[in-house]
Amino acid sequence: MVLEKQFISAEDFVKIVEQPDYDNRNVELVEGEIVDMPFPNPIHAAVLASLAGELIVFVKESKSGRVLVGDAPFVLKRNAEGRDTLRGLDIAYISADRLPGKLPRSPLRVAPDLAVEIISPSNKAGDIEKKIQQLLNAGTSLIWIVYPDLRTVTIHTVDGATTLTVTDTLTGGDILPGFEVRVADIFPS
Repeated sequence: MVLEKQFISAEDFVKIVEQPDYDNRNVELVEGEIVDMPFPNPIHAAVLASLAGELIVFVKESKSGRVLVGDAPFVLKRNAEGRDTLRGLDIAYISADRLPGKLPRSPLRVAPDLAVEIISPSNKAGDIEKKIQQLLNAGTSLIWIVYPDLRTVTIHTVDGATTLTVTDTLTGGDILPGFEVRVADIFPS
């Protein structure tokens, strides 16, 4: 007898991770399967605070939307077979016109306009590439992958990727017009 593999929907995932067995685990739902994610290190946290702070101030002043931090959950793909994808993002920006009103207590069902991932040594390149594709396929227009060890930021759009170094300036492009921060200022000294 062959058993068919069971996949988890986004709704079931939310119920599962509320159980005590998941209290000290960092997990995401990738194509219907629960995947353990590495916990961040202090350098990751410092870069997150620095970049999120810059974005929060800019977005608050421009009243252009909302910035979310700390693995805010986004449903990136729904699948009739239950192979849903729900990913947490280090930093996400959603424009006001795409997410008016109050934030829900449940995972967001709209892709962010901007997604930021800060790479830790335990991240796997294949998973990061898959996450980039999932975000782009879900409708995210701009993705920043931040590499603290290399002190670089790789910008991904549907048109391709560009890497910035500490001598460059990171901008919000069409998503956050007017936003600028020197790449060097993102990283701890």
